[in-house]
Amino acid sequence: MLVGCAQVQPQTSPSVQPSVQPEEVVIEPQPSAPPEQVCPLPPPCTLAEPVECPPPKIIERVIVQAPPLPKTGGELNLPIIGEVEDVLVDPPGVKLEARIDTGAASSSIHAESIQLVERDGKRYVRFSVLNPQTKELLDIESKLHRIVRIKQQTGEFERRYVVKLWLSMGEIKEHVDVTLTDRSDFEFPLLVGRNLLTDTAIVDVSRKHTLK
Repeated sequence: MLVGCAQVQPQTSPSVQPSVQPEEVVIEPQPSAPPEQVCPLPPPCTLAEPVECPPPKIIERVIVQAPPLPKTGGELNLPIIGEVEDVLVDPPGVKLEARIDTGAASSSIHAESIQLVERDGKRYVRFSVLNPQTKELLDIESKLHRIVRIKQQTGEFERRYVVKLWLSMGEIKEHVDVTLTDRSDFEFPLLVGRNLLTDTAIVDVSRKHTLK
């Protein structure tokens, strides 16, 4: 042990704590939205000037004449008539526009003021027919030929008087049964059926007023 000497303990330097550096936060920039694209306005439309077409040039004029329609036909060489013809009705001697109907068995005429009368033991029918030219009613009295019963759409039967009249179309003239009825709802006042058409004419529904 040394006298007069102080033992000096070596001093240790105080421990230095390492300084804590703040953590760096890297903020990445957010991608910016793409700019809006604005389409340019279309150029204004310009009106086209009208162009006149040149007139057609006729190279060659061709006129085709259709062959005349036959006036007679069939094995009997019968006259060909249309679906509508003018028919002379006698009595009373007036010309009426008639519908030609091969589907009807008999002919009928529009009549007004129909009355059944008896004279000298015989029965007659009085009725009136309109004259299309003068618009006056013509009174007719004809002998009753027979009475027919016609079934209506309602199922009921209607009695109609039948008289004999002369019907003439062109060169065709027949004394046939004609039923008196109300045809005010029909276009034509006279209907010509098979009792006049059989063995006398051929009907072409594509024609009208073929007879003079």
